[in-house]
Amino acid sequence: MKKFDPNYQMLAEMYQDDYYPDFLVDKISALLRKVIALLENDETDLKVIQSALDEAVEGINDLQAEFDENDSEIETVARDTIGETVAYILEWFDINIDIEDAIGARDW
Repeated sequence: MKKFDPNYQMLAEMYQDDYYPDFLVDKISALLRKVIALLENDETDLKVIQSALDEAVEGINDLQAEFDENDSEIETVARDTIGETVAYILEWFDINIDIEDAIGARDW
């Protein structure tokens, strides 16, 4: 059972930028941690993993209004940071899912 990289700071650019409220970045992190938990339990079925990724991304989609209410939005820096984080997770666990497929359910 492989554990996720304890030295990797998920969504680092978003946490470092005051434009993104930390409590909302925490919500994105929590959604991605569900995927990590699945992978830490040795899930290898790509369909199951993609389903978990879709659920996480749809959860992020649902946060857009909350970002707007807090004078923020999921824009270029956020999109890139989320994508980089998902790519790192997939690489860490050696999951062969293209990043565009992995976050394909996004509407941001």
